[in-house]
Amino acid sequence: MAASPQPTTLKKEKKEESFLDKIGTLTRKKKVKEAQEIEAEGRSAIESPTSPMIPDLGPEGYQLDEFEERSMLDPTCREDPKLQELIKMLIDWINDELAEFRIIIKDIEEDLFDGQILQKLVEKLAQVKVEVPEVTQSEVGQKQKLRVVLEVIGKILQLPPGWKHQKWNVEAIHSKNLVAILHLLVALVRYFRAPLRLPENVAAFLVIVQKREGALQTRRIKEEITGTNDDIGARFERDAFDTLFDHAPDKLNVVKRSLVNFVNKHLNKINLEVTDLDCQFHDGVYLVLLLGLLEGYFVPLHSFHLTPTSFDQKVHNVNFSFELMQDAGMLRPKARPEDIVNLDLKSTLRVLYNLFTKYKTIS
Repeated sequence: MAASPQPTTLKKEKKEESFLDKIGTLTRKKKVKEAQEIEAEGRSAIESPTSPMIPDLGPEGYQLDEFEERSMLDPTCREDPKLQELIKMLIDWINDELAEFRIIIKDIEEDLFDGQILQKLVEKLAQVKVEVPEVTQSEVGQKQKLRVVLEVIGKILQLPPGWKHQKWNVEAIHSKNLVAILHLLVALVRYFRAPLRLPENVAAFLVIVQKREGALQTRRIKEEITGTNDDIGARFERDAFDTLFDHAPDKLNVVKRSLVNFVNKHLNKINLEVTDLDCQFHDGVYLVLLLGLLEGYFVPLHSFHLTPTSFDQKVHNVNFSFELMQDAGMLRPKARPEDIVNLDLKSTLRVLYNLFTKYKTIS
């Protein structure tokens, strides 16, 4: 029987497939080799004796366009006790704020990058609703959500129109840039007057890599994250209330009772009564009404929010009461309206004591 030609054909096809496979393998090897060469070039530029030590970015980290920059945290900064203290303090603060939602974060970079926790945090702090999808898994969806959240934060913080060029943005937060995340959280702490004393003068060192004329160049810069607490108005010259809080809590209670009697003497005229100075003035309503009673005029209801529901409405009320005080010839209180809204008792007592000093003889 004559031999069938089929095996020969099959063998030829097998050889052809094997040859194509080899071509594909060689192409892949060439691409891998190119990537390795790029990585080697980057390592050579970065690890030269005149360059600082920076973390390994992998091959994609060194594929920069001409004049393009990329920054990263100097890994030695993570061992800085002050930076570690700041991170722990911010994590504890977020967990305290979001405890009612049973949300617990452990890693400030891994847990905040997609905007989910930031959304809950700003909704709680500002008492607003951020209209975004609750859960999104895709990178595009995460960035869209994060962009909306950051825009809301920008409006609350009253950042200028070019706020995207500030110390955080969508790309930085989503890429888990620790310094950008810290800048954002510190700004929130300061604006909402969180009951924290942030460690002062916390800084981190960034390594900036830039491609110029085909070569990678590096420089190391210092990025300040917190300054002194003086620059945010957290400390004023010490006064009698500082002394009372620190050394004479029994006398503080006497002062509080005197102030309660003073405000009730006037608020009772419109069937209102204060029983707790710590929280009943934080929305500004009683302050506005009290000013009207003390000065003998009716405050138009359209001038303030009688039943404020958001942080901004409460700030508006307190700020309006400060304006009324100035109209009455008083100095504007040193405290910020946000201090009162955030239940800062010292600030509230200082404002009420100023009213008591001016109007104590009025029946």
